[in-house]
Amino acid sequence: MTIPGWTRAIAMTLMLAATPLAAQEPPPRPAPLLVAADLRDGTDLSGAWHYSIDPFRSGIAGFHGGAPDSGQQRWRDVDVRQAMASDSRVLYEFDLAHSPLTTLPSSWLTEAPELRHYDGLMWYQRSFPAPVARRGRYFLRFGAANYATIVYLNGREVGRHEGGFTPFAFDVTRLLRDGDNQITIGVDSQANEATVPPPVTDWENYGGITRPVRLIATPDTYVDDAWVRLARDGTLAVDVHLDGPQAANHPVALHIADLKLDRAGVTDARGDWHATIAAPRALVRWSPDRPRLYDVAVSAGADRWRDRIGFRTLAVRGSDILLNGRPIFLRGISMHEEELGVDPTRAMTPAAARALLGEIKDGLHGNYVRLAHYPHSEVTLRLADEMGLLVWSEVPVYWRVAWSNPATLARARTMLAENILRDRNRAAVAIWSVANETPVTDARNAFLRTLVADARRLDDTRLVSAALLVERSDAGGHPVMTLADPLADSLDVLAINTYNGWYTQDRLADLPGSIWHVPPNRPLIFSELGADARAGFHDPVHEQKFSEEFQADYYRATLAMADRLPTLRGLSPWILKDFRSPRRQNPDFQQGWNRKGLISETGERKAAFDVLAAYYHGKEATPR
Repeated sequence: MTIPGWTRAIAMTLMLAATPLAAQEPPPRPAPLLVAADLRDGTDLSGAWHYSIDPFRSGIAGFHGGAPDSGQQRWRDVDVRQAMASDSRVLYEFDLAHSPLTTLPSSWLTEAPELRHYDGLMWYQRSFPAPVARRGRYFLRFGAANYATIVYLNGREVGRHEGGFTPFAFDVTRLLRDGDNQITIGVDSQANEATVPPPVTDWENYGGITRPVRLIATPDTYVDDAWVRLARDGTLAVDVHLDGPQAANHPVALHIADLKLDRAGVTDARGDWHATIAAPRALVRWSPDRPRLYDVAVSAGADRWRDRIGFRTLAVRGSDILLNGRPIFLRGISMHEEELGVDPTRAMTPAAARALLGEIKDGLHGNYVRLAHYPHSEVTLRLADEMGLLVWSEVPVYWRVAWSNPATLARARTMLAENILRDRNRAAVAIWSVANETPVTDARNAFLRTLVADARRLDDTRLVSAALLVERSDAGGHPVMTLADPLADSLDVLAINTYNGWYTQDRLADLPGSIWHVPPNRPLIFSELGADARAGFHDPVHEQKFSEEFQADYYRATLAMADRLPTLRGLSPWILKDFRSPRRQNPDFQQGWNRKGLISETGERKAAFDVLAAYYHGKEATPR
């Protein structure tokens, strides 16, 4: 059960999703967008917040339906103790101002033992002082909250959002008051058959406000979106969108100081400006070996938008993936958004992200990371830009979503748009993925082709993919794997998840002889491959699953198989780090963790880490 009425916030998208596929237009632009909001000045509301569970959602609806009674309305701007002391007839069954404290951003799962498996509605509240001399506009901007969110300021509803991994913002200019302001947030983590992702996944559902909340100030008319990139023809392209009363016919200018580049223009009637510019000869293209970033600014009256952007091109030629016109082999691994430690809470700080990405870049000799299975924190994406790691970015269209439900399609389209619009200035992002391991049906094919079309409309500079499954047969004791998914024809890069030898009875010795039927002139990635191992568990004869030796031998056999695929252009094995997964409950080896990591949850490297590192070290000198 999600909070009633929340789908009304995306009614326009629902109408689009219900129209025939060929007639659909791009989903509405999320508004406000506040691209690169993490670099804008503002007030960080991280820190201490009061919290209170609401397992029956009494703060949303009365027990017979309809609006909750006043004693359950958590968002009310009232001093509960004073109100009850002054009028004994008043009954309040909440008092957030005197409820326990937690520190945000974080998931409530790690706040107290009794919350470890809580899945439902949680209320958060705190007060903050408004700026004394307020001018222009003010926005509450959320990095992410999982899953469905409703926000109140000073007892007034501000807005609602659905989706656990993408940012959203609300204009609160007219709701701020002098002195203290009370913000109350309801976050409901419970999934249902219509949500994205669906209820059953293979990772922990970290409910809560897991990324920063900030109060951001802008002028009345400001740069809501700016996209500056190197187009595939080698020219610089810029698109700017202004929001505000003076957005139309407004002077704007692009500035890249290190390139001595300044270009001025005027927005159109919708507040948009587009320009193409010959790339300066001094421009250094971004690459994993040289991740050059430029300070980029867009000025529009009193507003100055800024970002750090790298410039590069991506393309496909035959079975090759081209970065800046040259073939590249993607030496990668998959990663969940979960920090190192025995009690992760999905609060990805720069230090936490650097610890994980450093293992890929420096330890594995990697140049690529698959950020699974949802959009990761802006912190991680910016570090990938700085460190030189190409990124596969994915939305949580996972396993068995409600393919025929227009509301589910609308949610997925909105999530994809929010993800792309947030991160299309990140040079590191190479691939937009629209799904993972989804069973083939006509309804699924139409659903995913809609997402592919959206991705191409929103960003024509990157590649589009999805992690696909294959059909299996056997010949002469060897597996025969056939990619027969009709979605493959819509993708730039083919990607396959393969676990032969782990989830099958295949002998590891037979894996190198596997027969693969895949399109002969298309680039292929093994988006997943892997086997579990509990760090420190050893088997001298290399036969016991969950031993480090079996996992290392699995990698040796699977990499030998990979070397026989002539169109293979990358790998992102599953997975960098052991991660929490409630479905994994073997008491001897798993204890609620998926153990396919090459490092343990505390960062201990397993034997297979060195196997993959040696393989990638040998690949560093070869483009294929």
